[in-house]
Amino acid sequence: MELIAGCYEQVLFGFVVRPKSKASGDHEQKWTPVADFTHHAHTASLSAVAVNSRFVVTGSKDETIHIYDMKKKIDHGSLVHHNGTITCLKFHGNRHLISGAEDGLICVWDAKKWECLKSIKAHRGHVTFLSVHPSGKLALSVGTDKTLRTWNLVEGRSAFIKNIKQNAHIVEWSPRGEKYVVVILNKIDVYQLDTASVSGTITNEKRVSSVTFLSESVLAVAGDEEVVRFFDTDSLMSLCEFKAHENRVKDMFSFEIPEHHVLATASSDGFIKMWKLKQDKKVPPSLLCEVNTDARLTCLGVWLERMIDAKESCPPVAEPSPVSKEEQSKSNIQESGNTVLEEERQSKPNTKKCGVTGVSNKTTKGSSQVSTKKRKMLEMLEKKRKKKKIGVML
Repeated sequence: MELIAGCYEQVLFGFVVRPKSKASGDHEQKWTPVADFTHHAHTASLSAVAVNSRFVVTGSKDETIHIYDMKKKIDHGSLVHHNGTITCLKFHGNRHLISGAEDGLICVWDAKKWECLKSIKAHRGHVTFLSVHPSGKLALSVGTDKTLRTWNLVEGRSAFIKNIKQNAHIVEWSPRGEKYVVVILNKIDVYQLDTASVSGTITNEKRVSSVTFLSESVLAVAGDEEVVRFFDTDSLMSLCEFKAHENRVKDMFSFEIPEHHVLATASSDGFIKMWKLKQDKKVPPSLLCEVNTDARLTCLGVWLERMIDAKESCPPVAEPSPVSKEEQSKSNIQESGNTVLEEERQSKPNTKKCGVTGVSNKTTKGSSQVSTKKRKMLEMLEKKRKKKKIGVML
């Protein structure tokens, strides 16, 4: 496995983590992190990171998404579609990447060909965070327009819009997708999928910077402080808390491997730490390893070479379709409710810049199932149009 972390200093760090041989008298297994690489591809601070079983992608304030092939250990180029800081990146399986940015767009990318399949004008302000449902059919996003939005990824359109009183900065699905949380400052609202309504609110002492589900009912919460807390999302009670760092915790990542359930944390103090979780979440975890990067860390991921790719990919996205009045009457979050047609008209991909630099510059609209004959005809028309434009410019 490999710890991946980005920082304000524009650098991406990679540390290979290996089990350490047990010394006599040691009750707990310790791990050793070994520096693998540092990469300086971005021209501004890193803001987001995502991993699947082959690639690591990073987002930055320089408006680009950078791709790293972890198996070949090579730079794979960058995606240049967004205008504004990349605020969130999420993989679904090995086939799709979804990105959000300060330009208000959510983009769905083919993570094999690195083509932009769909570009949606998601929020009137910035997209601050997004989360993909375990099924890959739905996504949730929050933005600076004080809305929580549900997206039908099968059809690539808005499914449900909920107005909230303040700007939320985090949204996260539970592992089974039966509930989700929305974070506003230091408050965490717990929503149930079947009712699409708040079932309770958890209050943290400081502004929340990161959350991650450890199980369907247990949520790890980190804030602008040194402490990490575990909460029960059903009873809304705090299960335990422990001092993780010397400064505020910026990001967390949890995963399971045989015999270990692990929580990784990254802090402004420069340290990345890995914690072994106990079966009883009322008991604080034990430290597996730590490494000092001497940088102000901003985002964190863990690359697992043999990452399980269940739920391989979400269905191909398609162009938005009109919604009937009958459908509009359904307010359940799973249904296609209050579709905003005005925003759907704006959801065409921005042609200013799209594609991969250094890899591929192809782009497609909506469904990728286009016949070879039609594609060739479209390519010929595009070439003619470009020739005309060049003629005019000359």
